[in-house]
Amino acid sequence: MIQGMNHFTITAEDRERTLDFYCGLLGLVEGPRPDLGFPGAWLYPPAGGAAVLHIYWDRPMPSLRTGVIDHMAFTASGLREVKARFDARGIGYDLRRQAGAQTWQLFSLDPNGAKVELDFDPAESL
Repeated sequence: MIQGMNHFTITAEDRERTLDFYCGLLGLVEGPRPDLGFPGAWLYPPAGGAAVLHIYWDRPMPSLRTGVIDHMAFTASGLREVKARFDARGIGYDLRRQAGAQTWQLFSLDPNGAKVELDFDPAESL
C-alpha cells in the first residue's frame, strides 16, 4: 500500500532562521504552495520533484520538541562541501560512519530543535 515517503512537516518559531537552515545551508528550494489559509512554506529538492518538507509558522511549539519522531533523514551529496558549510556557520553537528554500510551520516539540529540527518555515499571522502 505505501509507495514511499511524501514529506515531513515541522512547526517553526522563526521563518528566516528556519529557511536559512534548510535553503541556505542544506540547499532545499522554497517552491509552490497552495493557499491553505495559514502561513508556511513547502521546500523542494534543488533538482525538482515533490516537496519534501512542509513548514508551519502559525502554531505554538510543542512542549516536547521531537515528540515521537526522532529525526528526519535526507540523501545528500558533497560531504566535504556540506561539512565546510556547517563549519563556516558555526553550526554544530555529529559526523559518523554507519556501522556495516559505512554510509556517512551528519546529524544536526535545525533552529527549532528538529534533528536532521544527512546521508552521504560511503565512497565520499573528507
